[in-house]
Amino acid sequence: MTTKNDPVDQGAVNEFVISRAFEAPGDRMWAAWSERDQLMDWFGPKGFKMPAAKLEFRAGGTFHYCLESPDGNEMWGKFVYREIVKPERLVFVSSFSDEDGAITRHPLSATWPLEMLSTITFTEEKGRTTVTIRWLPVRPTEAERKTFEGAHDGIKQDWSGTLDQLADQLAKA
Repeated sequence: MTTKNDPVDQGAVNEFVISRAFEAPGDRMWAAWSERDQLMDWFGPKGFKMPAAKLEFRAGGTFHYCLESPDGNEMWGKFVYREIVKPERLVFVSSFSDEDGAITRHPLSATWPLEMLSTITFTEEKGRTTVTIRWLPVRPTEAERKTFEGAHDGIKQDWSGTLDQLADQLAKA
């Protein structure tokens, strides 16, 4: 999903999409995505911890967080929320950042897009909620577009691990 402010030509970029159904009602799923403590418990690649996070859950607000790898390396990230439609949809721009929240390059890829438009939709049916994640780079250079499109298998693996952790978080409740 793009807005008029984002010159992302969906025809020019191969969008990444992943969906998964969870044994959780919509209100439980919404809480997992909208409450700081819950996000800190599950969001990020498998094996990573989130030692710090600040959440301003409102349109225009941010989620600024630190992920720590199993070997102790830190990596910062940030969401800037554009649209919050409870309990159906979240739209935010995600990026890597420094500890102060300034946008930075991916720590391992100089050509990874600086910003990603993230659209998360939630569809509940009979106590199960399907989460669909759509990802597009915002204003990518040609090199960023190629890097993004060439990374879809890795992105799928990363998001699959993150969604596994979400399933574990939901099972605790």
